[in-house]
Amino acid sequence: MSEHEALMWNIEKDPWLNPSGASVILLDKPLDTERFRRQIRAGIAKTPRLYQRVVPGFARLSTPAWVADAEFDLDAHIREIVLPAPGTQRQLLDLAARLYAEPLDRTRPLWRFVMINGLEGGGSALYTMIHHSVSDGIGQLRISEIYQQLTRDEDAPPPVDLDGIIAEAVAADLGKESGGDLAESPLSALRDSTSHLVRRQIGIGRRIAGELALWPADPSRISNRVDTLLETVSSAVAQLRPSDEERASGSPLWKHRSRHRHLEWVRVPVADLKAAAAVAGGTVNDAFMAGLAEAASRYHLDRGVEIDHVNSSFVLSTRHDSKAGGNAFTPVPVKLPAGPMSIQERMSTITETLAEAKQTASRTGGMTAISGVANLLPISTVTQTARAAASRIDFSTSNLRGAPFEVYCSGAKVLATIPMGPVAGTGANITALSLDGQLDIGIFIDPAAITEPEAFRTAIEASFADMFAAAVPAPRPRKQRAAKKTATKKRAAKKAATKKTAAKKRAATKK
Repeated sequence: MSEHEALMWNIEKDPWLNPSGASVILLDKPLDTERFRRQIRAGIAKTPRLYQRVVPGFARLSTPAWVADAEFDLDAHIREIVLPAPGTQRQLLDLAARLYAEPLDRTRPLWRFVMINGLEGGGSALYTMIHHSVSDGIGQLRISEIYQQLTRDEDAPPPVDLDGIIAEAVAADLGKESGGDLAESPLSALRDSTSHLVRRQIGIGRRIAGELALWPADPSRISNRVDTLLETVSSAVAQLRPSDEERASGSPLWKHRSRHRHLEWVRVPVADLKAAAAVAGGTVNDAFMAGLAEAASRYHLDRGVEIDHVNSSFVLSTRHDSKAGGNAFTPVPVKLPAGPMSIQERMSTITETLAEAKQTASRTGGMTAISGVANLLPISTVTQTARAAASRIDFSTSNLRGAPFEVYCSGAKVLATIPMGPVAGTGANITALSLDGQLDIGIFIDPAAITEPEAFRTAIEASFADMFAAAVPAPRPRKQRAAKKTATKKRAAKKAATKKTAAKKRAATKK
């Protein structure tokens, strides 16, 4: 595991900090079960992380390792259930929230799929859950390609010898790892974990030596590296130990926290969001977060509370590969303006705020840069610190770019994908995922914090609707349109008369 993945594995020992990502995929009809299982088997054979389990080192001297699961059982990861009648969307969303509360088995590969039938109208759904140490949001989108297709009748993949592939991987792993239940003895575990630690330190030392070798040729690198280090430490300390002013900011209504979860869903057109972003000179994510800040402001004003800011965060991807799985991101905390202002003013302000936050995180690496240090601390200290930091976040966000075209799943058309990002001690996680021109926004709420989830969803819908309306030029009054039409006719008539006069003159000249 990388240090960042190990940190997410470790903090889950506090159930409040469950880092898993999930989704509810709405389908127009039930899945072809046999075809789906065959598709999954073929995908697992190409994606080792899906048949690997986690094996810890000795006393956390080394990060946990991914090792092929000798007892891999597909039935432990795929379930099928039926919603009770009438099978409404509300029933489905409530079921998804309950499924999310069921922890993944940490002795097996860290994922679970649930096929859900019995939806009203003859539809079905697929619930997916993957631990964040396996993959971030972008990696999970790439994993989804193993069970999604471009056409409804696409041929199933040929059968694969998954058992044989896993057996070969198990034999290879036994020679390299001996932590956890693979250890022959405490002494062998200590030996191998210490060896791993030494190799890691040698690698760090080589990188430092290479950096130092460049300093005489470019003295400015010394100042730049020192400044970046100081900024990284300062940023991390500010997140972990905020000032009294930062403690007091944010929503006074959303202070309480619990392990309860409630799921809501909003869908908006991607084209409208792009148009709104273009007006403010920002990105789609800028417009997305501006809509959420506007909704938070309205939610509070409707309850007689005026706030200046909401504490939020967004995910900055640092991925430069095309792998399915893996993690390459850093969470970036940000304060969004939530006081009374026009939508356009809010969008412009947030565009500037997010640009500055991105630049700082890109330079320092954010919290990800100190994951290695955190992994050496007692887990109780890490979880307490993480929970305290999360409790100051009103809502965290993520924005993922999915397929811009129709996709299918074992004979069923995907109608929508509702993402469920980790709440992990915040007031809510609001994650957006685009699909075929639509943006599905999963609003995964701690109802102890946001006590009226439906009202917050309504505020989000209204905020985006008003944002889109503000981005479209207002139609001219009817009198102005009529006057313009008359003027256009006059210009056309004058032009025709001029042409006619010129033609007569040419004719007269010829005579």
